Amino acid sequence: MATTSNGGDAAAAQAQPTGPSLNVLAQYVKDFSFENPNAPRSLMQAPQQPQISVQINVNTTSLSNTDYEVELKLEGKAEITGNTLFGFDLLYAGVFRLQNIPTDNLPPLLMIECPRLLFPFAREIVANAVIHGGFPPLLLDPIDFVALFQQKMASLQSQQPAEQA
Repeated sequence: MATTSNGGDAAAAQAQPTGPSLNVLAQYVKDFSFENPNAPRSLMQAPQQPQISVQINVNTTSLSNTDYEVELKLEGKAEITGNTLFGFDLLYAGVFRLQNIPTDNLPPLLMIECPRLLFPFAREIVANAVIHGGFPPLLLDPIDFVALFQQKMASLQSQQPAEQA
């Protein structure tokens, strides 16, 4: 007599391959710095639009056959006429489990989808830090992680011929 589970054969359920899956195991701040170097003078300046620059980078590290750490690095600063109002440096990361994913699909998932899942949380951390620094919130625009991935791949491909020469 066969043992059934939820109306099905347990052995048959174990034999069937499961579909691809992406799970977030953890999210965390690895490193964070906020600087308000000219306070309180910077808080009393005439309200003008500052020049804001933000750099974004994504790095991945394999932790096991299925688990990967993805780091989203956000660096930025706001300046008015060469004077720094504030600066931030955030390294926000997550551990992701990717199962039953074809090897060719791993880099785009790790460099596009995983950072896309992390970004709203990193954006909130930056906005809150800027507010607590005495400034209006800095709401970072959505990031095109596809373009970032394509740039990184193009950069890696351009380095390979130079190394082979």
